[in-house]
Amino acid sequence: MAAAQSLEDVVDVLARTARRIAGSDGIAVVLRETDVCAYVAEDAIEPLWKGCRFPLDLCVSGWAMENRETAVIPDVGSDPRIPAAAYAYKAIRSLVMVPIGAPEPVAALGAYWCAMVWLDTATVSRLEALARQATVALARLRAPPEHRTGGLLRAGMGDRPPVRG
Repeated sequence: MAAAQSLEDVVDVLARTARRIAGSDGIAVVLRETDVCAYVAEDAIEPLWKGCRFPLDLCVSGWAMENRETAVIPDVGSDPRIPAAAYAYKAIRSLVMVPIGAPEPVAALGAYWCAMVWLDTATVSRLEALARQATVALARLRAPPEHRTGGLLRAGMGDRPPVRG
């Protein structure tokens, strides 16, 4: 993630690593576009929603971004945050959706399982850690060029030289 030079690089890293990190059957990377969630990347055993857009207030990725909170859903059939129609023909039974970006989330990372699974805290923590890395990468990419050095954000240092000790 530290080597990412663009939003596309961040999305690519998420798409390549999240499924393995979570041990899930699929993942999706979702970008916020004003009041719409755009599913821009996925790695799954069957097609999910890549290329689709849904109203922010009608999908769980939008809920995670709006509430700045991870959604842990062991049973998609019984959770009111899940739009039943969108999941009707998918093999998804459990999911975790993690917001990305601070202070305002600009994306979300979803991990999906075909079986109803107990989503342990270690799995959720790994996905949240990956989302935090993506948040840092996105903040670095949004920072003015003079605040970037060696791929790291010199947060709060302004024009002062680094302190050497």
